[in-house]
Amino acid sequence: MFSTLQLQEILETAIKNLKFPENPKQLYDPITYIINLGGKRIRPLLVLMATDLFGKNPNDAVHAAMAVEVFHNFTLVHDDIMDNAPLRRGKATVHEKWSINVAILSGDVMMVEANKNLAKVNVKYLKDVLDTFNATAQGVCEGQQLDMEFEERDDVSIEEYINMIRLKTAILLGGALKLGAIIAEASEKDANLIYDFGENIGIAFQLQDDILDVYADPEKFGKQVGGDIIANKKTFLLLKAFELAENENLNLLQNLTKQTEFNPKDKIEAVKGIYDTLDIQNIAKTTMNTYMNKALELMAQINVSDQAKAKILELTTQLMARQF
Repeated sequence: MFSTLQLQEILETAIKNLKFPENPKQLYDPITYIINLGGKRIRPLLVLMATDLFGKNPNDAVHAAMAVEVFHNFTLVHDDIMDNAPLRRGKATVHEKWSINVAILSGDVMMVEANKNLAKVNVKYLKDVLDTFNATAQGVCEGQQLDMEFEERDDVSIEEYINMIRLKTAILLGGALKLGAIIAEASEKDANLIYDFGENIGIAFQLQDDILDVYADPEKFGKQVGGDIIANKKTFLLLKAFELAENENLNLLQNLTKQTEFNPKDKIEAVKGIYDTLDIQNIAKTTMNTYMNKALELMAQINVSDQAKAKILELTTQLMARQF
């Protein structure tokens, strides 16, 4: 078994060793730029952790981990274009630093580079690895499309929202873990269990993000508290509030989300006041904990020792330890 620190060192070495063609520079420089912006590297780390969990050498899963990391950053490049975001991890986004056209094309070639990394996986596992990776990648794109469609709709249900965040965010965690399990030659049952574990953790994490956007300590959150409220983003909290609100609260919520000119601070306070009246924060936390507990139940069914599971469970605890 490798320690988490050892796995992180394997990961950092692999990222440093990623090599892209030198020319055309405007095609490949943005790839190096976005990958070197850092981040938590949770998804590729999960690939290595899953291989280690099932008793195999995590070095065998490095190429799959790099494929996941390059793919994830590809989605960020294109998401930033769609969101018209100026910053990513405190630095200029690729389309701001270069151009939209360059960002689109660099993103496209990142998908190619991800597949080139996958092609280096031992041929014995390659078909299952490709099937899992492609299903995951397609699902992420489906989730992003649904997220964009939800912006134009006033009838999004909680069930639809959970499915959207499952696709957009959660399945990449599940997919990363399953890739590691496949390379470790885990049983099909255990590979599916760890996929479902990751998916449920991902949903819980996104629900936590929804709550934090409203209720986090601004100094600890790292981004503007209330940003989702200002943007009328259809989060779990807003959808649940519309589901439960009646009479004056419902009319106020409808008016607040239709306003085109408003004071951001006033809007945040007004919407938060409705949430507090309806106990939305606790409802959201209960739902978040339901997915978290389901994930832990799935992990308990995986046929390895509790000691072997400790690193992944510790990482899960750290992910969910952000302060409200």
